[in-house]
Amino acid sequence: MNQITDIFFDLDHTLWDFDKNSELAFDKIFKEQHPNVDTKEFVSVYAPINQACWKLYQVDKISHDELRYKRLKDSFDVLNYNISDNDIHQMAIDYITYLPENNLLFEGAKEVLDYLNSKYKLHIITNGFADVQYKKLKNSGIADYFISVTNSEMAGVKKPNPKIFEYALTQANVEKQNSIMIGDCIDADVNGALNFGIDAIFFNESKIEIPNHIIQINHLIELKKYL
Repeated sequence: MNQITDIFFDLDHTLWDFDKNSELAFDKIFKEQHPNVDTKEFVSVYAPINQACWKLYQVDKISHDELRYKRLKDSFDVLNYNISDNDIHQMAIDYITYLPENNLLFEGAKEVLDYLNSKYKLHIITNGFADVQYKKLKNSGIADYFISVTNSEMAGVKKPNPKIFEYALTQANVEKQNSIMIGDCIDADVNGALNFGIDAIFFNESKIEIPNHIIQINHLIELKKYL
């Protein structure tokens, strides 16, 4: 790792605790609009459906708008909860509005960013929607750590497409051999980066089984061992 000068982070599920912040956003929506919906029950169904929808979105099998609708519609269908399309569309808008109001980060995020910021240039590469991601960074108090933020709307492609990594490196004015990617998605972040030709570290907070050749951490503070 001695040649590394620039570190590229994913945001959701890596630094910004998407699951906890998402539950808070849904809890506010349901209390205001659908008090009969149990937030924890909904989120337990929604979380895997959302992940599946994002995988489709990453490979352009569904659009931005289809993602926002489908993940809600499919979740309510599983729960057999009767809700109109108009209500789902409004909820999709409210969810995106409320989501970045919450600012919970993974344990150790700011500590490790302080540590890395003194040694490296830090950047973000995200498939998330641009306006929402900027609000998340600002509201959680970590925006100033990052020299550049590359999102899929700017690059015109999503991780794991190599073009988004190429775009990010160009923005950062850094070469592959001096860069490393850190993220929670084995396909989009880790394999995407490795296939492009830059090093990667997998944030394996869920402790899933992965190939032995991939460097992994289970807690963000463990990055100090490698960087």
